Amino acid sequence: MRKASLFHAALTATAVVLGSQAANAAEIKIGFLPGVVDPFYQVMQLGVEAAAKDLGIEVVTQIPPTWGVEAQTPILDALVARGDLDYIITAPTDKDQMVAPLQAALDAGVKIITVDTFLGDGDYVNGPVKFPIAYIGSDNVEGGRISARGLAEAIGGKGVVYINSTNPNVSSVEGREQGFAEVMANEFPDIKVLGPDYNLDDLNKAQQQTAAVLEQNPDLAGVFGTNVFSAQGAGTAVVNAGLGGAVQVVAYDATKDAIELMNQGVVSLVLAQKPFDMGYMAVQFAVADAAGVTSLPRRVETGFAIITKDNVADPEFARFIYQVPGQ
Repeated sequence: MRKASLFHAALTATAVVLGSQAANAAEIKIGFLPGVVDPFYQVMQLGVEAAAKDLGIEVVTQIPPTWGVEAQTPILDALVARGDLDYIITAPTDKDQMVAPLQAALDAGVKIITVDTFLGDGDYVNGPVKFPIAYIGSDNVEGGRISARGLAEAIGGKGVVYINSTNPNVSSVEGREQGFAEVMANEFPDIKVLGPDYNLDDLNKAQQQTAAVLEQNPDLAGVFGTNVFSAQGAGTAVVNAGLGGAVQVVAYDATKDAIELMNQGVVSLVLAQKPFDMGYMAVQFAVADAAGVTSLPRRVETGFAIITKDNVADPEFARFIYQVPGQ
């Protein structure tokens, strides 16, 4: 009931904005600062831009070329230094190290909305970090649980599996790993979990790491790739080893590459997040806040679509595959 009521509150706030208060939208300018260049954030950008067009506001987008505090912070500082932004929508690349830079942005008069990843423990009401307007994104712990159950089913509930992950100390990644490990420990005692190894958003490194694990563990039954780069690199390593179908991969994020690996029988389940929704709603929240809406929920979970070989051709599921123009 709580999640439903929060989501209802978000929709109600949006309705207010799109009605009598929409004129206020033209008076604000928003910065969009995602984590890195990848299909997930590219689709999120499409959501941001669609909302901005619908509401008649300007958005300034800056995308770090690589993941990390060192790459994201200077771009954040430059956005703030412009002096013309009222809000920044961002995916913090570190839940702790990005607190101070984003607090400084707030102190300079720029309000913060976090998407996909959060600061602190993500509880902006009672947690250690309270200043962001909201977190809009997935319940990544639940996503990890779904991934674990899907992989366990694909390998028959026993065997050795491996986690290839992206970056440590990132809220979304930690949640996925936590949920996955929790389910495997509590529900599937006959499954041994290796890893995680961190590829630092480097597809080639993810491929190399997975290839090494495959060589060292000839009985490996499955791999959980916790993001775009992890799943694609792991899947490629499985294909190159000639183990497509023998080693099952669960992919977090519905890229075209993940779907192609599913069609090849390498990937058994793709967990699609809803990055377009995250981006669109974040802009709506900024406009709602500017319009004086005081009942915005501090946390909105956008949910998942679980894509399998049985439903991948169904338009109701295929629409959640990350479609990036030009790719």
